[in-house]
Amino acid sequence: MTQKASFTIKELPADERPREKLIVHGADSLSNAELLAILLRTGTVNDSAIRIAESLLIKFHGLVGLGGLSAQELSKIKGIGLAKAVTIIAAMELSKRMNAIALQERPTIKTPQDAAALMMARLRYESKEKFLALLLSTKNHIIATPVISVGTLDASLVHPRELFREAINYAAASIILVHNHPSGDPTPSPEDIELTNKLTSAGELLGIKILDHIIIGCGKYVSMKEKGII
Repeated sequence: MTQKASFTIKELPADERPREKLIVHGADSLSNAELLAILLRTGTVNDSAIRIAESLLIKFHGLVGLGGLSAQELSKIKGIGLAKAVTIIAAMELSKRMNAIALQERPTIKTPQDAAALMMARLRYESKEKFLALLLSTKNHIIATPVISVGTLDASLVHPRELFREAINYAAASIILVHNHPSGDPTPSPEDIELTNKLTSAGELLGIKILDHIIIGCGKYVSMKEKGII
């Protein structure tokens, strides 16, 4: 029996297709593989663009490894070719140049107040829980602030693999967890504490330290580090 080819992007529900998802929900709602799939545009007979993107990220250990390749090296990979390789390299170079420009302007997180002040305007009026990570360099400069999950009014599901995948992709030295309470009360729930302990333990195994977990309310915040929970 002939094995059925893997799905194409067109076979996905409309709201799960990378381009449509970006338009509706914004670029930060897409995974690295989905963003890379948009650059690839098309897949092969046997693999979708998303499958090829996922394979690239696995093979080269994330965006950092992928960014170290030349167009010639990328073009030799099945499903890529020179045109797609050039597109990826160009996108990577633009990212590097943006990072270089912003390097001197990146805020440095020295205290829980710094992290809370940075995220307050972004999260205090959200109607759903958003869980973000402040990914930090060895000097506590912010590298990126990816959204890890978006929950309902009273719950936010976070998987360690999603958090640490982002940290590894950005070569982060440490992480500050941040999420909001739509109720306006930033008091940690038992679930918040349980999740924090779970992620802290996972970080210890990977050598990526969780420095704090900031909960944003309406004009106020709680730092689990200040509370002695971390």
